[in-house]
Amino acid sequence: MKRVVVGLSGGVDSSVAAYLLKEQGYEVIGLFMKNWHDDSVTISNECPWLEDSNDALLVAEKLGIPFQTVDLSEQYKEKIVDYMFSEYEKGRTPNPDVLCNREIKFDVFMKIAMSLGADYVATGHYCRKGAIEKDGKEIYQLLAGKDGNKDQSYFLCQLSQDQLSKALFPIGELTKPEVREIAAKLDLITAEKKDSQGLCFIGKVRLPEFLQQKLQPKEGIIVEIPADAEVYNQEQPQFDSEEEVFAYEARKINYLKVPGKVVGKHQGAHYFTKGQRKGLNVGGTKEPLFIIETDVEKNIVYTGQGNQHPGLFKSALFVASDEIHWIREDLALKEGEKMEVMARIRYRQPLQKATLHQFKDGMYVVFENPQSAITEGQFVAWHLNDEILGSGVIA
Repeated sequence: MKRVVVGLSGGVDSSVAAYLLKEQGYEVIGLFMKNWHDDSVTISNECPWLEDSNDALLVAEKLGIPFQTVDLSEQYKEKIVDYMFSEYEKGRTPNPDVLCNREIKFDVFMKIAMSLGADYVATGHYCRKGAIEKDGKEIYQLLAGKDGNKDQSYFLCQLSQDQLSKALFPIGELTKPEVREIAAKLDLITAEKKDSQGLCFIGKVRLPEFLQQKLQPKEGIIVEIPADAEVYNQEQPQFDSEEEVFAYEARKINYLKVPGKVVGKHQGAHYFTKGQRKGLNVGGTKEPLFIIETDVEKNIVYTGQGNQHPGLFKSALFVASDEIHWIREDLALKEGEKMEVMARIRYRQPLQKATLHQFKDGMYVVFENPQSAITEGQFVAWHLNDEILGSGVIA
C-alpha cells in the first residue's frame, strides 16, 4: 500500500484531495505546515494559522487519517521572506507563491514526508500530472487543471522532474464547484470556507505594510510621462542580428531625460510595481495613472495615464541563462534554437502566442502581441497545449 502525505492547509481543496486519495486506496497522512510566527504583520487580530490548523485537524479526524503539524517558519523566513525583501529592494517584484511551491512544499515539506516513509506528496492544487515514455525512460508532465477558472499550474512552473515524480494532484480533474459539493456531502467543516488570500501560507498579510516594516521609507517624486512622448515614436535603429532586435524590444526605457511633469510624492520606489494603479494617491488626471516604470536607485516612480499608455507595453522579455527552468528537460532549447509556444507572464493571464529564442546568455520570449506590464522578478511560463514546459524569471 502506497503512503501519501497530503499538505492539509485547512482549506476545502486539500481536504477533498485527502478524501480522494483515501478512496483510491492510499494510506494517507495529513500534515499541516506552519510557516509564519510574526503576528504583528497580519491584518486584524485573527490568527489565521491557528484557525486553519484546527480546521485541518477536524478534517483529518473526520476522514480518519493521522495528523500532525510541522513548523517550517525558519525555512520559510530564510527561503521566501528574506528573498522577497531583497528582490523588492532591487526594484523587482517576486512571486512568493511560485517560490513557496518550489522551495517549501515540494522541497522542505517533501523531505519531511519522505522521512515519514511516504511514496508521494499530495496538494490541493488545480493541476494534473501526466507521464510519457521517451527513449525508454519515464518523463513527467505538468498539465493544466480541468477547471479553466482555477487552473493553478502556473504556481508549479518551477518544479523539477524529481519533484513531479513524487507529486500527486488529486483534484486536478475536478472543478471548484465539484470539490465543494464533495466536501458538503462529507459534511467537512471546510466545505463553505472562503478561499485563502494573501501570501502563500502567511495568512492575511498586507504586502505594502509588510514591506514597510523592513524597507525604510524614503520620499521621492512621482513623474507623469505623456503618451505622445518622443521616446515612444523613435525610429528603430538598424541592427545586425535578431538578438540585438529582441534586446531593443525588451529594453528598459530610461525616462530620466524624457520630459514629464511631477505630479506627486511617494514613500519609496521599491514599494511599487509596474502596472500598479492603486496606492499612488494622485488625483486630478483625466484617466487613472498607471505605473510604467520605477527607478529604485534614483527613487523615482514614472506613471502614465490610462491602461493603454505606450509605456506599459513591450513585445519581448529576457530570461538570463541561470534563471531558465525546463520542467521538460528533454525539450530544452540549445543555443540558436527557437520554439513556438503559448506563454503567460502572470497567474490567470490568458495564454499568449510567443516564440522562445535561445542565445548564449539567455532566452528571449518574443510575443506576437505586445504585453502590458511585463514585470522584472515575476515568472514567465511557456506551454504547448495544456502542458507547461518550463518557466523563467523575467530579467
